[in-house]
Amino acid sequence: MREGRSEYEPFECAPGLRLAAHERVAQIHHENLNRRLDRLEAGMERLERRLWLAVYGVAAMILGQAVQSIIAAAP
Repeated sequence: MREGRSEYEPFECAPGLRLAAHERVAQIHHENLNRRLDRLEAGMERLERRLWLAVYGVAAMILGQAVQSIIAAAP
């Protein structure tokens, strides 16, 4: 008998293949989840920009009306 097991070739067994397939599926799910989160985050950033634009628009309208009323009240 020889020392060591270098004379044997490794082989793939069903449990090992099943585990590799499960790891690949989990990796695909993780990548898809990251893509969805990135899209959701981009959508939230766009919504936040629109919200701030609306807030600034309302503030500008109120200030404009205040300036207009001051000008109209001044003799």
